[in-house]
Amino acid sequence: MNTQQLESFIQVAENLNFARAAEVLNITQSAVSRQIHSLEEELGTKLFIRSTRTVALTPAGMSFLDDAKDILAKLQMAALKIEKHTSANIDILSIGCINDTYLNLLSKILSGYRKTAPQVHPLLRVIPSRSILNLFFNGEMDILFGFENDVPHRDGIHYEKLADIPICCAVPADHPFACKDSLTEPELLSEHIIICNSYEIPSEVATIQHKIGRQVSPEAINYCENALVSLTLVKAGYGVSILPRNINSDFQISYIPISSINPMSYGVFYKTASKNHLIRSFLEEAKKCMP
Repeated sequence: MNTQQLESFIQVAENLNFARAAEVLNITQSAVSRQIHSLEEELGTKLFIRSTRTVALTPAGMSFLDDAKDILAKLQMAALKIEKHTSANIDILSIGCINDTYLNLLSKILSGYRKTAPQVHPLLRVIPSRSILNLFFNGEMDILFGFENDVPHRDGIHYEKLADIPICCAVPADHPFACKDSLTEPELLSEHIIICNSYEIPSEVATIQHKIGRQVSPEAINYCENALVSLTLVKAGYGVSILPRNINSDFQISYIPISSINPMSYGVFYKTASKNHLIRSFLEEAKKCMP
């Protein structure tokens, strides 16, 4: 497996077009096809479903895409170090997030960490899917940010809580609910509800969304596929949504805690047997930055 194969695969996977991938890579389309063919032979599986009009990823291709990006990033870093003949101390800390809701928090943690450990190069992976768990369990990530109950408990995996995040009703800033300190579930039944069907939504939140959805009329429900779309619909006045409180400030959205529901534990997971010495110092910085 080489960088040319990985680059060709990633470009075809992201563009779903061999000609466009060839244009981006500045090589011929036949060269891209050869690279994909040799990679499929090496892996022993088909990565794409091809027809005269369309290109689509197979399940194996979907699974391999994130791994390919991770492998390519590490190969490029290693090649750069050799090319520059550098003796500089460069450490890599691989960090995964199950969703992008708290990336602003992560940027604050990294800002402080960069000052104490400037030699560390963070490799960030944000994959709003259960597939990120396989990458973490297989050792492709040093640290995983997420909600405690959304990551299966396994021997050798340690969880460290950073905060309790309340489950809230997200409403437009000018909504009558916005001035309340808390809400009850029955109060939500008179509202239009936005239900987010996505793995990036914690399972506890998804359960509450659908519980309330079963008690309102179908015309009072809007469905969407990710949290960002859900918040966009909230801002536009299409309804309210049940979500974890977003630490990032947004003057257009108010988050009102639901009084009958306990907060969710949010933190970081890491392998106790990990040999990466950077994990402990990163965790200390994370604790200092939690609001």
